[in-house]
Amino acid sequence: MNADTDGRAWYEIVRDVLKRHNVSLVVYVPDNVLRPLISAIEADPFFTSFAVTREEEGLGITAGAWMGGTRGILLMQTSGFATLPNVIASLSVPFQIPTLMMVSERGTLGEFNIGQMLVARTMRPVLDALAIEHHTMTRLDEVEFIVDRSITQAVATLGPVCFILSPLLTGGKVFAK
Repeated sequence: MNADTDGRAWYEIVRDVLKRHNVSLVVYVPDNVLRPLISAIEADPFFTSFAVTREEEGLGITAGAWMGGTRGILLMQTSGFATLPNVIASLSVPFQIPTLMMVSERGTLGEFNIGQMLVARTMRPVLDALAIEHHTMTRLDEVEFIVDRSITQAVATLGPVCFILSPLLTGGKVFAK
């Protein structure tokens, strides 16, 4: 199913929930799966959005924004997450910054790149080891509830949260045959 009962796609739901929670800064490392979300955000004057060259840079920017009173989120793909454990463990967790991360999942369901597969297998155990709340969204009917409640929890508990977008939800990366 590509749209909810209101006719919204997953990325429109995410955009709307981010607005509802005043998450106005969106930094991202460009990714084809996230392109619909990035385009929807860039088309909306509520948001300030821009690409960064590395995920650690994006996390630093969203952390600084939080300390300055602005809520932000970092968008990336699975392989980019592999660069973040040190930054999360040394910045987000000890300084109680409710870091919001959204990851388009690669490494599953027909993946050809072994590097993506290895990171996909280690991402959740790393999140667990760092005691970071994380949710894998596979169905359109769960997106709004998970994103809404998780942002509320992250802000209330001053803890990071990671949203993992399954290819079952997004359609994933289309591979040439």
